[in-house]
Amino acid sequence: MLGGVSTVEGSQNNATIDSLARFAVEEHNKKENAVLEFIKVVNAREQVVSGKLYYITLEAMDGEKEKVYEAKVWVKPWLNFKELQEFKLIGEVGSDQSGPYS
Repeated sequence: MLGGVSTVEGSQNNATIDSLARFAVEEHNKKENAVLEFIKVVNAREQVVSGKLYYITLEAMDGEKEKVYEAKVWVKPWLNFKELQEFKLIGEVGSDQSGPYS
C-alpha cells in the first residue's frame, strides 16, 4: 500500500532488516559517541515513500543493560542511499517499568 505503514513479515529472521538494524546502531554510536551493542530485531514496519522508510524495534546492550530502541531508516536502493532518520529509547528489557517490553 503506497504511503501506508505495514508490518514486515518474518522481520526477526530477515537478513535485510537485521542489516538495517545493525546499521542504525552503528550510525547512532557514531553520532552520539555511544557504544551500544546490537542484540536482535524485535519487529519492523515499512512505509513506501521515495524509497522505503523502515521503523525497526530492536534490542541493544547499553553497558550492562538490555534496552529497546526504535530506529527509523530511510532507504533508496537505486541510489545506494541509506540514512538513519531517528533513533530513540523505548525502554529497558525486564525493567519494572510498565509497557510492552518490561
